[in-house]
Amino acid sequence: MSAYTVSFGQTKACFAAANSAAPGRVARKAVAHRAPFLGNLVGTASRSSFAGVSPRCATLQRVSQRTNAVVTQAKVGDSLEEFLLGATEDAKLRQLMMSMSEAIRTIAFKVRTASCGATACVNSFGDEQLAVDMLADKLLFEALRFSHVCKWACSEEVPEPVDMEGEGFSVAFDPLDGSSIVDTNFTVGTIFGVWPGDKLIGVTGRDQAAAGMGVFGPRTIYCIALKDAPGCHEFLLQDDGKWVHVKETTEIGEGKMFSPGNLRATFDNPEYEKLISYWVGEKYTLRYTGGMVPDVFQIIVKEKGVFSNVTSPSTKAKLRLLFEVAPLALLVEKAGGQSSGDGQGISGLDIVCEKHDQRTQICYGSIGEVRRFEEFMLGKSERFADAAVKA
Repeated sequence: MSAYTVSFGQTKACFAAANSAAPGRVARKAVAHRAPFLGNLVGTASRSSFAGVSPRCATLQRVSQRTNAVVTQAKVGDSLEEFLLGATEDAKLRQLMMSMSEAIRTIAFKVRTASCGATACVNSFGDEQLAVDMLADKLLFEALRFSHVCKWACSEEVPEPVDMEGEGFSVAFDPLDGSSIVDTNFTVGTIFGVWPGDKLIGVTGRDQAAAGMGVFGPRTIYCIALKDAPGCHEFLLQDDGKWVHVKETTEIGEGKMFSPGNLRATFDNPEYEKLISYWVGEKYTLRYTGGMVPDVFQIIVKEKGVFSNVTSPSTKAKLRLLFEVAPLALLVEKAGGQSSGDGQGISGLDIVCEKHDQRTQICYGSIGEVRRFEEFMLGKSERFADAAVKA
């Protein structure tokens, strides 16, 4: 058990202390917003394997003593719980995002310690699974089941939806994107999208209530975006297990940094070959790891750059819309960037999901870079005809 583990018994005591500490009017307002969010967490604690990852006493007391239960501006230094209270009034969505944070915290530890050896298993897409893949998959399904606010969940490893027996949302996730580079100690991560209701077919990325990713590198980051809250937000995992808000991104500017995926496509995709040549000729800085999480996350962190992954006659689409493309599109676009998907010159958020294993091509980046991508690949960019593109 890690140093930051707190028992659920202690957590319940913290709730009681926080309630008693809150004076009159403040207590009533705080409890009204906190009860569904924190109450569900306590109610499911005895049944969940995620014991030990609940909020700390000090955090609960600060939340209960706020003069307003819902605030309008995110603050660097806030805990995840405080941020969610201010970002959304939907108690079920707060519960789900907290449950995912608990799973991601556990996966971060397991990635550092679990086996990276190949198993005899393959998923339904034919990809070989690693032991740590399946462990992350299991942890996420378990977290969603015990959240009691998720009806259906599916993953890249188990693409057929599984009934989580809850109510409120449906979740699709890639449990460990980049698992093939875990043994090289490169950064990897978890990607997930949250859709309201009980269906994951016939939806678009724009229908998402929230999206997020866990980034497992030298630091562990929980990066999230909510549909009805501004910005894309990063939370850093502390030694005591607490998530602290460290950055809000609202603008992706222009800058010469590129991450070109599927370079094999340049062999028989002349448009992509010309685009790559342009980036190299203009002396862009190459930043590519082969892991989609770090390669897209750096655009949000550095607030510049472009990521591309396209197809050709001999290289088919690999990226899954539901598990990777749509959630990351929401994160990038909430951060102030743009996306271009499916070779149609449309946002990655506007591609309709017709089957769970649907695959597509995608570009993420600043408005200028996405415009340039469409001009090279499609011959024009009607959406961004008036956008400035710097050399």
